[in-house]
Amino acid sequence: MPKVSVFDMTGKQLADTELSDAVFGITPNKEVMHAMVVNYLANQRQGTQSTLTRTEVSGGGKKPWRQKGTGHARQGSIRAPQWIHGGIALGPKPRDYRYALNKKVRRLAMKSALSSKVIDNNVIVLDALKFEEFKTKNVVNMLKALNIEGKALIVMPEVDSKVIKSTANIPGVKTTLVNTLNVYDILNYDKFIVVQDAVAKIEEVYA
Repeated sequence: MPKVSVFDMTGKQLADTELSDAVFGITPNKEVMHAMVVNYLANQRQGTQSTLTRTEVSGGGKKPWRQKGTGHARQGSIRAPQWIHGGIALGPKPRDYRYALNKKVRRLAMKSALSSKVIDNNVIVLDALKFEEFKTKNVVNMLKALNIEGKALIVMPEVDSKVIKSTANIPGVKTTLVNTLNVYDILNYDKFIVVQDAVAKIEEVYA
């Protein structure tokens, strides 16, 4: 079983804890993690891009000149694609980019991402995360005490508005809950800071 240290918010090491082999101790599957990241990014796309076709551009109801005898190429409308201000041929239209991966792939990708953080020694377990007031400086001091540089993902077992709002305007730091945790965020952030109660919930769900 992989072992990691448990710290308090002042950076003091309290003890070591064992993580579940089934969740934090597997051999990461890079192909599955890549598939999950691509799926996540595709599902974030709004798909609202749109262009006007020749039937949707205003004007162009009258034939610009007669069919024969002018020396010009024949034209049926000034809103055809080859005209300035004409409609767009084969342009994008609103569409849904979402697609689903099966449950086994999603679970394997999550366990692979968590295990990769353990392998890289980027998992930090906190015994508790609680603030008495809404203050960004509290989070900044905690990160300094834990010697955390770069981007950090803080995983909480339940909603705590003081922690969420105190973290909101720190660049490169994000808070999330166990039930909204995703592979993209785990891999995108350098450090994985998780409250001890959240570890138990993650293991309960994915073990």
